[in-house]
Amino acid sequence: MAVTTRSLTLPAALLILVLFPLFGSSFYVGLLTRILILAIFAMSLDLLIGYTGLVSFGHAAFFGIGGYALAIAFQDATTIHLWQALPLSLAAALAALVVGWISIRTSGIYFIMITLAFGQMFFYYFFESPRYGGDDGIFLFFKPVLMIGTESILNLENENTFYYFALGCLVTGYLLLAMILRAPFGKVITAIKANEHRVRALGYSINRYKLVSFVIAGTLAGLAGFLEGAHSGYVNPSYMSWHSSGIAIAIAIVVLGGMGTLYGPIVGAFIVVLLQDFLPSLTEHWQLLFGGIVISVALFLPRGATSLLPRILSRRQTTRPDSPPPEDGPREPADG
Repeated sequence: MAVTTRSLTLPAALLILVLFPLFGSSFYVGLLTRILILAIFAMSLDLLIGYTGLVSFGHAAFFGIGGYALAIAFQDATTIHLWQALPLSLAAALAALVVGWISIRTSGIYFIMITLAFGQMFFYYFFESPRYGGDDGIFLFFKPVLMIGTESILNLENENTFYYFALGCLVTGYLLLAMILRAPFGKVITAIKANEHRVRALGYSINRYKLVSFVIAGTLAGLAGFLEGAHSGYVNPSYMSWHSSGIAIAIAIVVLGGMGTLYGPIVGAFIVVLLQDFLPSLTEHWQLLFGGIVISVALFLPRGATSLLPRILSRRQTTRPDSPPPEDGPREPADG
């Protein structure tokens, strides 16, 4: 049975991520934690864009709501119990239900504009609200902890512990989305992106499927926002701005990695964060260089950076001198 490149690459990448804190410095563990969080956010957006065909410029609002729900509830607390705090990220699911119910009644540019409008509404509400810190945001001085009785089972104050918790959330989200996309529901939303009119003609309730997809994506974005707020200890309105959604869509997390693949946004998150960390050391005009890289990928790798590895491997396979001849090519005569 042939072994695909992805079936080997994904377990190897996961093994590297699991072992990384054993030899990586605390700085890079923290940086990688941020990448894992952004990867969850990118996967949630890719469910909308890459699979359902819904381009949302207000998706960052759910990311921000997940963080603000944690900060508002526990800004004065001295102990944040994880089992009490984590369900607060579901506030993003409720917001996604309301926003999605209204937005999916439109399509195309109108859907983009209405999601952008909702995103800006959330942004300016928190930006101009002194009760929630205004443009200064809200600080969190403690990280969540999981306790049974008086015993601490999981303390996210430890950077390595937080890293593994974020990695567990990423793997869980990946497996959950993979299961959803392989189910009949996933086949329908993929078909909606390909040909919405034909799916409607087959009798499916298009708006219902779009709304469920929108809520799932918003819930995952809220989880990512919750993790970001807990990790950085700080939440501010910029989490909700259209600029944050634009980065996830156009500036590369989805586009660089490759839309329509669950692992593409993860690769894109790594590329974006590592470039943003490395390029400023080369030049003060690093954003021009970053933009050039994004343009180059869009031109020469339209399916994202994840399409590069299979190309290289297939090319090496075809150029190997000991590779077997094609089925219709000349064969060696049989002995005897």
